[in-house]
Amino acid sequence: MFGVRLCTLSTVKSPPVITAQPESVTTFSADDITLTCEAIGNPPPTFRWMKDGVEFDPSKDPELSVSRDSGTFSLTAKDGPIHQYQGRYNCYASNDLGTAVSNEARIVTENTPTLQKEKKVSKKVEEGESVVLPCNPPNSTVAPVIHWMDKKLRHIQQNDRVIQGRDGNLYFSHVALADSRDDYTCNTQFPSARIIVLKEPIKLTVVPSNSVVRNRRPQMMRPTGSHSSYLVLSGQNLELECIVQGLPSPKIQWIRKDGVLSESRTSKDSYDRVMRFKNISESDSGEYQCTATNLQGMITHTYSVTVEAAPYWIKKPKSQLYAPGDTVKLECKADGIPSPEVTWSINGNLLTDPRRSLKHGVLTLKNVELSDTAVYQCKAVNKHGSILINAYVYVIELPPQILTEDGLMYSVAEGQTTELACETFGSPQPNVTWEGETWAALEANPRMSQLPDGSLQISNASLNDSSQYTCTVSNSKITITAELDVLNKTVIVKPPLALRIQRGKPATLTCEYQVDSRQDTPQVQWRKNRQKLTESSDSDKYMIDESTLIIPDVEEEDEGIYTCEVITTLDMAEASGSITIVDRPDSPTQIQMTEPKDRSVTLSWTPGDDHNSPVLEYLIEFEETEYERKEWEELSRVPGNNQRTTLSLKPFLSYRFRVIAINDIGKSDPSMYTDVFSIPAAPPDSNPEGVRSDSIDPGNLVITWKEMDRRSFNGPGFSYIVMWRKVLGSGPSWNTKFMISPPFTVTDVGNFSAFDIKVQAVNEMGNGPEPKSTIGYSGEDYPLEAPMDVGVALINSTAIVVTWAPINRETVRGRLQGYKIYLMHYGPESRHLRRERVREGKPSNISFVMTDSNEERKVLGDLQPYSHYALSVSVFNNKGEGPQSDPLTFHTPEGVPGPPSSLLLDSPSETEMTLHWTPPTQPNGVLKGYMLKYQQVDKEDSPMQMIEISDHVVSHFSLKLDPHSRYRFYLQGYTAKGEGLPIIMEGATTLDGVPLSNISLSTGETSVNLTWVSKERQRNVGFFIHYLKKDGTWKRSERVNSSQSFYTLQGLQSGSVYHLKIDFKNKTLWEDEIQTAGARFVTESWFIGLISALVLLLLVLLILCFIKRSKGGKYSVKEKEEGQIDSEVRPMNNEAFGEYRYGEEKQTASQPSLCEDSKLCTDDALDDYANSNSVQTEVIMDESLASQSSGVRDVPDPGTQESSPLNPATPGRARAQTWIHTCAHLLQPLMTDQIIENPQ
Repeated sequence: MFGVRLCTLSTVKSPPVITAQPESVTTFSADDITLTCEAIGNPPPTFRWMKDGVEFDPSKDPELSVSRDSGTFSLTAKDGPIHQYQGRYNCYASNDLGTAVSNEARIVTENTPTLQKEKKVSKKVEEGESVVLPCNPPNSTVAPVIHWMDKKLRHIQQNDRVIQGRDGNLYFSHVALADSRDDYTCNTQFPSARIIVLKEPIKLTVVPSNSVVRNRRPQMMRPTGSHSSYLVLSGQNLELECIVQGLPSPKIQWIRKDGVLSESRTSKDSYDRVMRFKNISESDSGEYQCTATNLQGMITHTYSVTVEAAPYWIKKPKSQLYAPGDTVKLECKADGIPSPEVTWSINGNLLTDPRRSLKHGVLTLKNVELSDTAVYQCKAVNKHGSILINAYVYVIELPPQILTEDGLMYSVAEGQTTELACETFGSPQPNVTWEGETWAALEANPRMSQLPDGSLQISNASLNDSSQYTCTVSNSKITITAELDVLNKTVIVKPPLALRIQRGKPATLTCEYQVDSRQDTPQVQWRKNRQKLTESSDSDKYMIDESTLIIPDVEEEDEGIYTCEVITTLDMAEASGSITIVDRPDSPTQIQMTEPKDRSVTLSWTPGDDHNSPVLEYLIEFEETEYERKEWEELSRVPGNNQRTTLSLKPFLSYRFRVIAINDIGKSDPSMYTDVFSIPAAPPDSNPEGVRSDSIDPGNLVITWKEMDRRSFNGPGFSYIVMWRKVLGSGPSWNTKFMISPPFTVTDVGNFSAFDIKVQAVNEMGNGPEPKSTIGYSGEDYPLEAPMDVGVALINSTAIVVTWAPINRETVRGRLQGYKIYLMHYGPESRHLRRERVREGKPSNISFVMTDSNEERKVLGDLQPYSHYALSVSVFNNKGEGPQSDPLTFHTPEGVPGPPSSLLLDSPSETEMTLHWTPPTQPNGVLKGYMLKYQQVDKEDSPMQMIEISDHVVSHFSLKLDPHSRYRFYLQGYTAKGEGLPIIMEGATTLDGVPLSNISLSTGETSVNLTWVSKERQRNVGFFIHYLKKDGTWKRSERVNSSQSFYTLQGLQSGSVYHLKIDFKNKTLWEDEIQTAGARFVTESWFIGLISALVLLLLVLLILCFIKRSKGGKYSVKEKEEGQIDSEVRPMNNEAFGEYRYGEEKQTASQPSLCEDSKLCTDDALDDYANSNSVQTEVIMDESLASQSSGVRDVPDPGTQESSPLNPATPGRARAQTWIHTCAHLLQPLMTDQIIENPQ
C-alpha cells in the first residue's frame, strides 16, 4: 500500500514491491514456458533469477527472450529441447532501498503423450454378468480428459448400469444383449498438450444366457474391498467413487459415518455413483460410506478422508514507514497441516543483525536507523509447499499529511459494517482522531472503532448513524470530513417455499423483496445448491422472471435447495426454499405369510421407496382362487408405520394376498401376490337376517329372508331350515322345511293369522347357531263392512267435522291401516244444475282424505261456501279398501265473495276514468253489489275515497279525477256475509296527445327512417310527414300514428336533398333537412381515372379512323357525274384504291383501312354513339383498332345527299373536324350525368 503511495511521489524514494508473481507451469512444448516477474519502486528496480538455489541469468540464454522493464522471460525457440528448463525459480527485484523476493515457481516439462503399441482387446461375457473395458491412458502428471465413443465419434450412452470411472475404464454393472459391439473406443485428450490419443477399439460380445438370467447381489467394482483412504489438500476438489455390479442395477446412498453429510458442501453425479467435494476444507475430514442396494441384498464401502493443508497466512506483516529510533515489530503467522516452519530473511538473505530478534514468528527491530530500510521476507514451509511474503521497513522523516480525499460520500445498508477512510502519510506515522456531529469521541459509541490505519469502522450500522464525520491529525490542523448515509436494508418479505412436487408438474418459486427507494433496481440471482442457474443449467429448462423462478416440467435432477439472492450495490439478502420430488411409493416386497391358524394368518412385508412422501397406510387385498370371477378385494388397512398384520379369514375359502402402499400422492403398484392359503370348512357362524312374512294372498303364509353371502357358508352343502308354527293353539312343535333360497310359502293357513317363524343356516359340517323367532302373519283379504254412524257437523262456511263409529276388527280381515273419507262437491247452492248432479250422481269434483287406524273423527277444511256436498267413509288394510258408507249430503252456508274476475281502466278524457269489471268467479253466496275504493298514490296521506255500488248487475263506473295524479283502485264484491277480496290496479288518466318532435333520422338511398319515443300517458294522435325535394313540390306521407314509434318514408331519389316537416293544427311542430345516399364508387379516384382513360382511348381511335379514311380513298369525278353505278359491275382499277360511294365503301387489299370491318368510323356509328348511354369498346391489334359500337340507325338514302366542292361527298378534313367535335360533345355526359357524387 505504502509502496504504491510512495511511487506517486517522484521526489521520494520507495522500496521495490513485486506486482506480478511468476506461476508454476507443467508444459509439453516451448509455447507454454513463460515466467512473469514485475515490480515497482523508486528508483526502478533491477531483476535477477535463482534456479534451484543457483544464480540464473536468462539474458545469457539465446533461446530465452527477456522483457526490458521487468524480469519476465519466455522461451522463443519452438522446436528445441525443453527439459533443461525444468526446476524451481525465484525472482529478485532490487533498488537502493532493498530487495524483494517472488514466490517460488516450478517448471515441469513432460514428453508429449504417444500411443504405445497395444493388442486389440476382445471380451466375451454372458448376459447379466459384469465387465470392465480398460482404457489405460498414457502416463502423465497431467490428468487427461477421457471420452468413450464409437467409430462414428458418438459418445457411449452412460446410465446407472454403464459408468466411466475416474481411472478412465468403462464399467458395466451387468451387460445386456444390446451392449454387443466392436467399436468401444477410449479417446484420451490432453488439453495442455493439444493432442488426442485414440486407443484401439474394444470388441464386446454378450452371449445369451442358457437359462433365466438370475439376479445378483451388489459387489464393489471401484474401489475394491470394503475400505479406502484418501489424502487431499484443503481447497482442492475430491471425488469419491462407488461403482458396483449387480442385477438389477443397485441404488446408491451416501452417508457420513461420523457426522451429518452436508448437502451444501457435497454434490452427487454419475447417477449417484460419484460424490464430489468442491473446495474441500478441514471440516470435511472424516469417514463416509456408500451403500449399494438391490432386491438381492446390499454392500457398503467406507472412505476415510484426511484433509491436510499447504501453508497459508494467518497474519501477514505490513509494509510501513518508521521514524529513526522507533521499534519495529513485523508479525508473521502461518498455519497448515502439518504446521509449517516460519523463517525470516532480509533482502533475500538470512538475518544476522543482533538488534533483530525473532520470537513466535514476530521479528522485532529496536532503535531503527535510516540504514535499516530494507525489504524483509517471511517464508512458511511444510511438506505440501511453501509461501513467501515481502514487507519493507522504510526509515524516513516526513511531515504528516492525509492522503484520503476530503468530502467523500459513503453509503451503507442498515446492519452492515463500513469503514470511513483516513489514510495518512508521514514519518513518524501520524495519529488521527475521529469526531461526529452528535458525539465528541469514539468511546461514546461501542459500535464504532478506529483501525490501526486510521480508518473509522462502524459495525451494525443504524439509520441514526447517518451524519458527517471529521478525521483530524493529532497535534495539527489537518482534517478531512466524510458523509455517511445509512439506507434501509434489503429484506425478503416472501421467501421461496419448500415445495413437494411430482415429476412432470410445474413448480413456481417466488421471492418478494423490499429495497430502499434510494438504491437502484437490485439484481435477483437464483441458485440451486449454491450454483448459479444461469451458469449451470439449460436456459430452456428454467423460466426466470425477476423474482419468480418457474420450472415447467420438474424432473429428478431438479430436486435441491433453491436460493434467491437479492443483490444491491450495498448489501444482499437471501432466502432459500426447496423442491422435493415426491411420487407414489414403490411396491412392497418380500410378502410373507407366517403363523397360520384355523381362521387367521400373519402377513408381513418390506416397504418400498416412499419417494419423499411417507406411507400413510397399507392396503391388504385378497383374491379367491376357486371362484370363477376372480377379482381383488379389500380385506384390511394397516397404518403406515406397521409392516405386518394378522388377517381374520373365513372357513372354506382359498386366499391369495397382495399389499399396496398409499401416501399423499397416491397408491403404489400392487406387490407380488402370495401363494394360496386355504381355510378348512366349519359349520355356519350365523343365520340369515331379515326373516319376515311377505304374505299377500289370503290364506297363504310367505316366509322370506335375506340370502347369506356365499363366503358365510363356511362349508359344502349349504342350505336353510325354515321353521314355523301358529302363535296360538299349535303347541311347541315346529314345522320345518329345507330350502336353498327364499321365499317359502305355506298354504291354507287362514286370513291374517299369527305365526312364529325362524330360519337357520346349515351345511355338511353342521348347523348354525340357534335362530331367534319372529311373528309373521298370513295374507290379508279386503274388508267386509263400511263404518257405521257417519255424521257431519258444520264449523263454518269452509270447514266441517266428520265422525264415525269404530269398525269391527273381525270384518277388517287384515291389519287395519285407517279410514278413507270421500268428499263429493256438486257445485254452488244457487245453481239449478246442482239438483240434477246429485240425482244423477255426477259431482263436479271428488277428493278423499286418509286417517290413522285409531281415529274416529276428522276436521275437513278448504270447502267452498254456499255449496252442496256429499261424503262417505270406508276402511282399508294392506290388501285394499272395503265398501263405502251411504252418502251423507250437506251444504255449506253463505260466505264472502272472491275478487272480481277482471278490471280494466279506460280514460275518455284528461279528467275522466271509467272502470270496467266482470263479476267474481266464486260469489260464495248471493252477490249484493260492489264497493269501490281509490286514493292518490303520488301524494302522501291522501284520503281513501269510497263508493258503494248496490246493484250487482252494474259492470262499469266513471270517476272525475285530477289529470296530474296517479291513482290506486280497489274493487270488491259483497254478500250478506260481508265484503270479499278486492282486485287492485293502478292508473292515471290519458292526456291529450300531439305529434312528437324528438325524432331521430337514418337515411338510405331511396328512403329515410324516422324514430321517436312516445310520451307516457299521451293519447294516440294521427299526423302526416311532409317532404319537399329541391326544385320540386311538397308531398306528404300516409297517416302516421304517434304510438308507432317509427316510420319509413320511401320513394325518395338517391343523392337528393329533401326538406321534411310535421304540421299539426296549422302549426309546424318539427322540420329538418336530409340528403339521401348515392352510389359511392363513382367518386373514387380509381373509377374517375378508368373512365377518363377509356374516353381518351376512344378519342384517339376515332381520330386515327378519320385521318386514315380521308387519305385512303380516291374520289372519281367522272363516276360522280355519270351517276350512281352499282359497285358490282364497275370495272376495277388496279392502280387505284377502291372508289368511294356515299353510304358504301370499297378498299383494295394492298392498303387496308383502319376502319375495315368496323362501324366505328361511320356516320351511323357516331350518331348512335351520341344517342346511347353506354359504349363498349374492344381493341383488336390484328384486325381493327376499334370494333363495333352499340346503337343502330337506318342509313340515309344516298340520293338525298348533296355533293359540292365545298361539301364533298367523300370524307375530308372538314368532316374529320366535325366528328372530333362530336366526340368532344360525347365526352361531356360521361363526365357529368354518368358520375353521381356521394352526398356524404
